[in-house]
Amino acid sequence: MWHRILLSLMMVFILKLSNAQVNIYDPTANAVADLENAIRQANEQGKHVLIQIGGNWCPWCIKLHNFMRSDSTISEILNQNYIWIKVNYSKENKNIEVLKRLENPQRFGFPVLVVLNSDGKRIHTQDSELLESGQGYDQNKVIGFLKNWTPKALKQMSYN
Repeated sequence: MWHRILLSLMMVFILKLSNAQVNIYDPTANAVADLENAIRQANEQGKHVLIQIGGNWCPWCIKLHNFMRSDSTISEILNQNYIWIKVNYSKENKNIEVLKRLENPQRFGFPVLVVLNSDGKRIHTQDSELLESGQGYDQNKVIGFLKNWTPKALKQMSYN
């Protein structure tokens, strides 16, 4: 019995250690330059910009990143329609200038997703909690969100 308890404790420690080493968000990154570069790329490629704001301290931020990268359908929608960037929010760097430009999406908590059109105009802020199901993210909700904000979905002639 003690062996099982010890083994369980070791597994928890290893999992916590591996999560502590995740570096999806870079507190030293120049978020203003990253955002400008993403807008330029989106404009050149006819895509939108998807900004994921959060931090390495946030388990749900890591879950969302891993979920979106590991699901092939979601990855395909992202690659075809978005320039996806991450903006750090942590005690080391809150990127206040970028958050003000994005109309303060941190009010929804973290992670939060912001969609910009190819001109850099904010067209949607998504509270990621609405994309959750149980202890993770819901594939249909995430796909629905991404499809609703693609350039094609927003073309006016689509509604005629």
